[in-house]
Amino acid sequence: MLTNVVFFGLGIVALVVGAQALVQGASKFALSMGLSPLVVGLTIVAFGTSAPEMAVSVDAVSAGQVDLAVGNVVGSNIFNLLFILGISALITPLFVHIQIIRQELPIMMGAGLLLLVMGLDKNISMLDAGTLLLLLFIYTGFLVWQSRKETASNEFDKELTPSPSGAWDSRWYIQLILIIAGLGLLVLGSDWLVDSAVAFAKAFGVSDLIIGLTIVAAGTSLPEVAASIAAALKGERDIAVGNVIGSSTFNLLGVVGLSGLAAGSTGLVLPEAILNFDIWVMIATFLACIPIFIVGNEIGRWRGAVFLFYYVAYVCYLVLDAQKSDMLQTYSSVMLSFVMPATIIGVVVMMIKKDKVPSL
Repeated sequence: MLTNVVFFGLGIVALVVGAQALVQGASKFALSMGLSPLVVGLTIVAFGTSAPEMAVSVDAVSAGQVDLAVGNVVGSNIFNLLFILGISALITPLFVHIQIIRQELPIMMGAGLLLLVMGLDKNISMLDAGTLLLLLFIYTGFLVWQSRKETASNEFDKELTPSPSGAWDSRWYIQLILIIAGLGLLVLGSDWLVDSAVAFAKAFGVSDLIIGLTIVAAGTSLPEVAASIAAALKGERDIAVGNVIGSSTFNLLGVVGLSGLAAGSTGLVLPEAILNFDIWVMIATFLACIPIFIVGNEIGRWRGAVFLFYYVAYVCYLVLDAQKSDMLQTYSSVMLSFVMPATIIGVVVMMIKKDKVPSL
């Protein structure tokens, strides 16, 4: 137990240092390569910080723990949008780039719906998995082509200023070293944290699915947490938001796709609980982002607080359900009858008033 506590602490240190290196290297590399910070957030940072989800899910499939593998992906996406965007917005209001609203959000939503349709037969076949990976390659190539085209036309806002020629991080190979070192520390730190947390959970008899949806999902998303918070603190808001959206899309197309291929001819069997509840929560979370992102093109602190509240509410539901608590029915009734309708009404009023509520 003491060893787990030590590695838990070392994991936090690795995440903090890795996040700082990754964001610094990625933001400067964007300018060096003629890519917008948003696209760097959607690709390099997002895919890199999703490496733990990839490693954990593929390893879980190989070990026969499919519930943990699928729960990790769905839980990570819910965690990404509700927790990471929520806490990042509490640090500083996040500007939502118009490309996120018009392009990336619909693509993420489409990937989620595609996974739902593919999973209607309760199985992600090798053909399904290959299709998801092919779509990921097409999506990534399109983003890079689009960014280079916009850069040439000077159509995107350069929020960053190039490093002075004498700055230690002004050379592209130094920036690449920072990115690689940062990603390495993020993966290592999250691995230590996840292993420690799972050991704690196993000691208390928690199921694989619940561990996948909560502890492993949150743990493998810690690189995204660290990267987005570091980006928000540095004022790199495009990277902060792009990292979350890009990571969620990568999880759906890349992590599920590779996990499906790793499952072989038997395919990736989807748990009933995922199909009946959690995947719908994920899609509802995607839908909830649309009006909030559109109105005012900004995620203010009060909106961040709403996101965090709903993540806590979701975890509370999972815990009550896992314990077969008598309070579950009352809790569900309160959430469905009062809290969610009140939130929906608030969003509708906000849209009608064209976001007259201040961002704080």
